Amino acid sequence: MIKAVVTGAAGRMGGRIATLIAETEGIELAGAVEQKGHPAIGKDMGEGLGLGTIGVPIGDDLAGCVEQGDVIIDFTSPAASFAHLRIAAQKGRAIVIGSTGFNADELRRVRELAGTVRCVLAPNMSVGVNVLFRVLADVARILGDDYDVELVEAHHHRKKDAPSGTAMKMGQILAESLGRDLEHVGVFSRRGMIGERTKAEIGIQTIRAGDIVGDHTVMFAGEGERLEFIHRAHSRDNFARGAIRAACWLVGQPNGLYDMQDVLGLRRGGHD
Repeated sequence: MIKAVVTGAAGRMGGRIATLIAETEGIELAGAVEQKGHPAIGKDMGEGLGLGTIGVPIGDDLAGCVEQGDVIIDFTSPAASFAHLRIAAQKGRAIVIGSTGFNADELRRVRELAGTVRCVLAPNMSVGVNVLFRVLADVARILGDDYDVELVEAHHHRKKDAPSGTAMKMGQILAESLGRDLEHVGVFSRRGMIGERTKAEIGIQTIRAGDIVGDHTVMFAGEGERLEFIHRAHSRDNFARGAIRAACWLVGQPNGLYDMQDVLGLRRGGHD
């Protein structure tokens, strides 16, 4: 039986992960952690989820409970996730990180440390989105420079980072497949007299409204036709299930940095 410790336990994702762990064979909740001062500290994790008392109190110190588990599942923030990764490395525990909003320097530091521990780092744990990542790479290579590439993402009004981590990952995949550098060709806003669109640019636009869980649309527009690929998340459960699947897979892997392409067996030629 795999034992999991969930950080951000009182948040929306943490709650769904804990609930679905209770419904999944082969894994159980062994620990729950929230930030210091959170009103949920000290409460039983099951009580707020309608699971009754499950004997897992919510604490505020990952280092104090990490040894109770085999794997940490972390959906928090870039700073908190990096701190949790350091604890995982020190204690020899696997960690699944689904936090988004990392800047380039934060990602570099995460990648450096993640090589010393078993870590899955992915901006989107959805199986469907990760299949779409693979499809977009193939389509971009086939269509090449003859089609303009535009991406629109929409999320709920509480989301703090923009564009979404998923949109940025899609942008990177598209740029790499087309032999471009997203840092140079990404266009994230348009207003006024901007001039004619360049062939190289990849547009990534953001919408924040209501309770949208997550929509991503990628358009390849050519002369006389266009192709559109759309993924819509109807609930957070697909992210939570993907994270649990990643946790179960990761426990048996050697040290290294992985993503959902590895978990799902979608990476060409195996893990880099």
